[in-house]
Amino acid sequence: METMGEPRTGADVVWKQPIETGDVPESGTSFDAIVVGGGPGGASAAGYLAMEGQKVLLIEKEVWPRDKICGDAVGGKSLSHVRALGVKETLEATPHFRVTGIVFSSPKGHNVRVALPEEDVQRLEAGYALPRQQFDHLLFDQVQQLVRNNGGAVVQGGDVRNVLYDDGAGGQDPGAGTADQRHATGVEVRIGGRNGPTHTYLAGNIVGAAGYRCPVAKSMLEESYEEPMLDRDHYCAGYREYWRNVKGCEDNVGDIEIHFVDTIIPGYFWLFPVAEGVVNVGVGMVMSLLDKQSKKLKALQTEVIAEHPLFKERFADASLIPGTGKGWQLPFGSPRKKSSRQPRRSAANGVFLVGDAASLVDPFSGEGVGNALVSGEMAADHILNHKSPEAYQEALWTALGPELTNSFRMQKMSRRGWLLNWFVSKAAKKPAIQEMMTEMIASKEAQENLHSPWFMFKTLMF
Repeated sequence: METMGEPRTGADVVWKQPIETGDVPESGTSFDAIVVGGGPGGASAAGYLAMEGQKVLLIEKEVWPRDKICGDAVGGKSLSHVRALGVKETLEATPHFRVTGIVFSSPKGHNVRVALPEEDVQRLEAGYALPRQQFDHLLFDQVQQLVRNNGGAVVQGGDVRNVLYDDGAGGQDPGAGTADQRHATGVEVRIGGRNGPTHTYLAGNIVGAAGYRCPVAKSMLEESYEEPMLDRDHYCAGYREYWRNVKGCEDNVGDIEIHFVDTIIPGYFWLFPVAEGVVNVGVGMVMSLLDKQSKKLKALQTEVIAEHPLFKERFADASLIPGTGKGWQLPFGSPRKKSSRQPRRSAANGVFLVGDAASLVDPFSGEGVGNALVSGEMAADHILNHKSPEAYQEALWTALGPELTNSFRMQKMSRRGWLLNWFVSKAAKKPAIQEMMTEMIASKEAQENLHSPWFMFKTLMF
């Protein structure tokens, strides 16, 4: 394995190199499916489609190498997809942090470690933490080869400006039919920057995977159905920096940390090592709650690092990596009270949204890579088997809804400092609660227990 330092930060590392993706296809070319966005959700959908012989067009707005602002956690549910897409061994040969547990702390400084044992890899492994610039590069490079080897094409620097629809009756006038009647037929893409040419590409299925600002999601939700993409009660603002030499974060294997600090509640502060001395340090808060705060996230984080008694000593000899402080939005998968489609509309005729574009980020942990990979595979399956958008919407929530709902409950609990202090203090002394938290985080099957008030009462009180 490479070590951190120059091998990671130098310009010669593989994930800081360009990716050769071949010639741009001619305008007017038709495909079986078009995938907009080259992150984990788009790579998953494109890869699974290509492996089944589909002619795919994969469009990425940026040009590699590119960064993606993130907490950098790649959860356990990601591992089967990383393996299936052929990138697991490549990833593990590069520097990364192997997550074996999560440390939680309460406002009063109580803490509990939730172990995620490695021996039960399929069900309980927490996964990795590594920079998204690195993870996305390795995944995209593998998938773009799959796409091209199966007759498809890849476009970098492609800015999707418009999603094309017919009228639902074979005509090309999208204004002639209702939103439920119209069917996506292709995209218009500006290539190579503001002055570049615009190409039209055609396909009967389009996967929207371009993050929280995805143009496919915007076209479907806001323009076709007049439904909002942004709900400040269900979006989180995040801010992260990379630091070196934070005390307690020196190794390549160990714990990630989530701290409910009194000055940041109703949000939290995190420390996610990414390998050998480099740590993703960040803070997140639901946007509607952040609106009520007098300080912004960067200022809150700076204050915690400099002044909080639990952290100022740990950061005493640490150094901020210049230029790494960046903010972004996380569209949570928490259930909406006023929506019949949860967490929001995710599909229409010929359109399938995945990952952040489908608002699938975990409301408690903030992790979104696993759900992006899962939803990418599901979108590919529905395209391959000609399933309806309603079937995709239902399947998506059936698979992810219980977990996202439970995480939303935990998020709401974390807004109450007194409850956090009580719960973490009790959990630190009671192995049964620690075991429950392990199962709750790492085992989907065990999460069903959380629907039982009697189970929760017994576990917490006896």
